[in-house]
Amino acid sequence: MIASDPAQPSEADPEAAGRGAPPRTQSLMLSFFGIHVLGTGTALSSASVIDAFARVEVGEDAVRSTLTRMVGRGLLERHRRGRRMYFSLTDRAAEVLADGEERIRRTGAVNRAWDGTWTLVGFSLPESWRRERHDLRSRLVWAGFGPLQSGLWVAPGRVDIAPVAAELGLGDRIKAFHAEAAAPTEAGPLLRTAFDVDAIAEGYRAFLARWGDGPPPAEARDDLGLLLLLHTDWLDLVRRDPHLPAEHLPGEWPAEHAETLFRELSARFEPGARRIAEEILDRWDPAA
Repeated sequence: MIASDPAQPSEADPEAAGRGAPPRTQSLMLSFFGIHVLGTGTALSSASVIDAFARVEVGEDAVRSTLTRMVGRGLLERHRRGRRMYFSLTDRAAEVLADGEERIRRTGAVNRAWDGTWTLVGFSLPESWRRERHDLRSRLVWAGFGPLQSGLWVAPGRVDIAPVAAELGLGDRIKAFHAEAAAPTEAGPLLRTAFDVDAIAEGYRAFLARWGDGPPPAEARDDLGLLLLLHTDWLDLVRRDPHLPAEHLPGEWPAEHAETLFRELSARFEPGARRIAEEILDRWDPAA
């Protein structure tokens, strides 16, 4: 699904990737292409995307503007075929979505295998480099880092930061280290300094409240819409969760329960969503 983005950092952050487009529509669109297009090599007609998004109460104008902005951001490629317009994933977007799929399907929401190591990243950018600073911070957040103090970010575990530095052209401005905490620094307080642990937990609780017992979200008309909303909500949580070590988190951490619910619902909605997608999505292979 998304996420992660060896593309530009603003694409790693769905809300930043389409500045000017409604953030929720941008996130939904990325999730939609991750579910229905990633790995197929096909493009979808704008008309069929509009049909699909009507099932989650997103209007035609919002869909068209979001598609256009995603083309401008290098996430989608536009193809004209007769009177119809089709949209496919760029290579960069496919990498973004594959990384998100990896996080959703295999990484897991609870980190029970932390070995006590940290990755530290220090940087210093000129005050005039506002865009570069924003892009770097977006990529660091996506990679699981939190700000420890001015110009110094930290992530649990060993994170390869070299690709980020290379993509942003900031290799000479970034310093990275792998280390272990030493007294008087303790892991628990350090986590709370760099990360908003309470907000992360609240995100999982909100997911459980929205998708747990009770009726499904009212804005979804069918399984296609439910799967799209579910994956978008979960990916947003995964993107914001730096995969903190379980032994230093509060008791009854809600991530595991939320992940179990996500997997159960995804398996429930997916067959129906695939059937509907086969019926309504107008696909075309640009390479054919």
